[in-house]
Amino acid sequence: MQVTFSIQRYDSSKDTKPYRQKFKLEVEPTDRILDCLDRIKWDFEGSLTYRRSCSHGICGSDAININGKNMLACQILIQDIKKKFIRIDPIPGMPIIKDLVVDTTDFFTKYEVVKPYLIAKNPPPKERYQSQADRAVIDESVNCILCGACTSSCPSMWGNPNYLGPAAMLKAYRFAFDSRDEAPAEHLEAIDTSDGVWRCHTIFNCVEACPKEINLTWHISQLKKKMVEREL
Repeated sequence: MQVTFSIQRYDSSKDTKPYRQKFKLEVEPTDRILDCLDRIKWDFEGSLTYRRSCSHGICGSDAININGKNMLACQILIQDIKKKFIRIDPIPGMPIIKDLVVDTTDFFTKYEVVKPYLIAKNPPPKERYQSQADRAVIDESVNCILCGACTSSCPSMWGNPNYLGPAAMLKAYRFAFDSRDEAPAEHLEAIDTSDGVWRCHTIFNCVEACPKEINLTWHISQLKKKMVEREL
């Protein structure tokens, strides 16, 4: 089958504004969007720029916007789109460096604010044991691959660029609720601000965008609940 790809092009070093370029490809229903981008780059337009690394939904580097939704190019098949016209853009809300590559500096700066690591002030005798029940509490949050699809799709972040975003909130949950962490208050205090957890308006775009099917909105609600409880 023949599919038309309309891809946003933009080079921040020379272009004044983005423009679109179309490519027609003969594709198989089981081709991935990433495969198609590779063919366009190798056979038609060598300057086309996008990120890719593991190509198996683990690294999260190839998050792009496909027909208006944030997705991983390596996870989506042609047959998933069900259209012969596929519009491809960089994920929104982040500065474009070139074509489909965005600048994630601000995304990772906000990520670091929540102290995304286990705070343990006392060394364990051997290992830091955790029960299966305690592990289950953080199971879903551990699956985040930091692709940025959730934060990029968040209207609260579009309206307030200072908002830390759902990915940072999820990471705060991951450590604040980890039974081995000895300073959960430090993770909570980092997001108990006007640009933190209270900026989430429960719009659910992040849940729809997450390629790992993580219910970010539920995790953010648990952070709010925990912070209210500690005030009582």
